[in-house]
Amino acid sequence: MYQNPELMLTLAHDHQRDLIAEADRTRLFSRINRARKAQRGSHARSTRGPSH
Repeated sequence: MYQNPELMLTLAHDHQRDLIAEADRTRLFSRINRARKAQRGSHARSTRGPSH
């Protein structure tokens, strides 16, 4: 496997893409959680019921 530089480059690229995807997911979830926490703290009214 180590004899084929093209294969190694492809594997390294796939690994980088996986790391980037994981970082994006982490960033997205933390942004959602921050928004939810801020929304919960700013008003006591539930956002799940019918909004009139």
